[in-house]
Amino acid sequence: MPEENESLDGTNPKPAGKKKLIIIIVAAVLILSIIGAAVFFIFFSGDDASADENAMQTNEEIVADAPAMSANYVPMPRPLVFNVLEGNRDRTAQIKVQLMVIDKSSEALVRKHIPLLESTLVSIFGEASAEQLRSPQGKNELRETALEALNKATTMVENRALIHTVLFTGFVLQ
Repeated sequence: MPEENESLDGTNPKPAGKKKLIIIIVAAVLILSIIGAAVFFIFFSGDDASADENAMQTNEEIVADAPAMSANYVPMPRPLVFNVLEGNRDRTAQIKVQLMVIDKSSEALVRKHIPLLESTLVSIFGEASAEQLRSPQGKNELRETALEALNKATTMVENRALIHTVLFTGFVLQ
């Protein structure tokens, strides 16, 4: 009677063939994994780290070279509302404004002169056309015109320009 491991003709079956196939597949997966890891480290690890270090050094140099100034923001107490004529139709515009100043002393002076600054802004904005209020270029022109007018007003009362930037934080045209 043949043993369990022997076939009817008396030879052993070859389970080693299946084992060899499994070993070859595992070896191939392992080799491909090693190659993939090597490619990843060669192409992605060294350059990014050095680029980040260079960028950090550049940013640190820029900050070190920049003059010491702080931005302070003075919001106008209420939105500025005014009418804009468009053809035969009146439109209403509402603009929320904040003024950026460089130092605390300028901030205090701007807060002191809020009524003058509001009046100046309303007169500048009131002269704007609806087309100007709609376009990005028109808004930038309006912002620059407002900055010049505000600094002219503050120079008149405080003998210096106090405002660094005019910011529109809300803008509605109906």
